Amino acid sequence: MTAEGLSVEELTVRFGRGARATTALDGVSVAVPAGHTVGLVGESGSGKSTLAKAILGIVPTESGRVLLDGTDVSGLGRQERRAFLRRVQLIPQDPYSSLNPRRTIGQTLAEALDPARARVGRHTDAIHAALEDVALPADAAHRYPHEFSGGQRQRIAIARALVTRPEVVIADEITSALDVSVQAEVLSLLARLRQERDLTMLFISHNLAVVEQVSDEVVVLHHGHVVESGTVGDVFADPASDYTRSLLAAVPGRRDSPASAKKGAALR
Repeated sequence: MTAEGLSVEELTVRFGRGARATTALDGVSVAVPAGHTVGLVGESGSGKSTLAKAILGIVPTESGRVLLDGTDVSGLGRQERRAFLRRVQLIPQDPYSSLNPRRTIGQTLAEALDPARARVGRHTDAIHAALEDVALPADAAHRYPHEFSGGQRQRIAIARALVTRPEVVIADEITSALDVSVQAEVLSLLARLRQERDLTMLFISHNLAVVEQVSDEVVVLHHGHVVESGTVGDVFADPASDYTRSLLAAVPGRRDSPASAKKGAALR
């Protein structure tokens, strides 16, 4: 495992007890080197989102470790946990349900910066800068989530994740609910921000074409197990797992030729 960046080691998550317990993750290890994007792929129910939640401490783990720059973040105190969550941020799959409809966008961004007070006036400059970063006007701070399109709400979710200036971003199926043209805009935006800020990213998706475009490495998850991992070029050109081959075969319009060596150029 790399000492720099985000990694999980032998992570196990189970829901329920006794004979009714369900294993969501079974000894999963994933390394996201600093400055790299690792794509995490698999069908619905494979454990992708559970892994994201386990990293962020939203669901408890039975065993294993989460490390940031080589330091185990398990069992952090309240203040240390808050500092960790400023360094590691989630961009959620559904920005509409994740945005409080009763809060303005400015209040939402202020809350990310200062959860205890959420004072917009105190953070006006940072809020306007965050909106500018995602190509939204400053007056968006005074509006509510329902006043924006799906693509704009996803930009707001990105702004909320990046307003704390994190080092690591977990992007959880962030293009799955968007039209193809809007997907391209969001991915291009994320590419620019990753390059400008040298972000480390865990990019979760069931869309292998998108993962191939944006990722340096890929991890394939199936029923809570890692079945394959490696560089995108190697895995997509010559998959070792039958499961990976079946996922690739289901990509519309995919040719049998090896994956392009130019994948993800915009995100490098």
